[in-house]
Amino acid sequence: MLYRRHGLPEENEIVLSTVTSVKRNCVFVFLDEYKIDGLIHISEVSAGRIRNIRDYVKKGKKVVCKILRVKHKRRQVDLSLRRVNDSQRRNKINALKQEQKAEKIVEYVSKLLDKDTKKLYKEITKEIFEKYSDLNTFFQDIVAGESSFSDFKVDKTVAEKIEEIVKQRFKPQQVQIGGVLHLTSYKPDGVSVIKKTLKKASLDNVELRYKGSGDYFITVKAPDYKKAESILEKAKTAAIEHITSTEGIGSFTRK
Repeated sequence: MLYRRHGLPEENEIVLSTVTSVKRNCVFVFLDEYKIDGLIHISEVSAGRIRNIRDYVKKGKKVVCKILRVKHKRRQVDLSLRRVNDSQRRNKINALKQEQKAEKIVEYVSKLLDKDTKKLYKEITKEIFEKYSDLNTFFQDIVAGESSFSDFKVDKTVAEKIEEIVKQRFKPQQVQIGGVLHLTSYKPDGVSVIKKTLKKASLDNVELRYKGSGDYFITVKAPDYKKAESILEKAKTAAIEHITSTEGIGSFTRK
């Protein structure tokens, strides 16, 4: 992996590490992103009593850890394995996979243009990393139309080729939120009223599915949470206002 963070990590940061040595009461690791060593005390490997530390970690294994303490003068880093939950672990691994995907594009372009991969990577990221924490985020902004290589000093031929491939391989990032609409109509033509109510909520980026017993799943997908929340608010409000205007009952439960 070409990606590297400079300096030292911050406390509570989630990092990927490689186990380099397993001792009786501690584990030595190498922080892949920072290229420095760290230590996990046996009490931070797993909750509860540990009879054999090698039942939990082995040399060469990749582990996602949480930074507990950073001693800057000594450049010493203490980590925890047990304080990382499943969600944090998945998010970290996924983020690094996306970064590796971004690096593969640079590697591919370097071969196309007969350039050294590491040298080209450094040339590309020199200015970009002053604004972005990683290459993947920058590529996501390119796809979203919020950034471009023209904002940085990068060889035009290289920039055009990378942007072309990025737009082919990266999909616009999306978030998803939603809940359940509860709709009840007492009108003789209640089915028609419900259909009209759902139509009011059928905005762009909104998906509606029947759950049962007057309940409907409502899901919103958007580039970011702010926009998603705005769309969801408009959709549920439109539905509830319409059903109540016909003397029906409408409510929403967030999921």
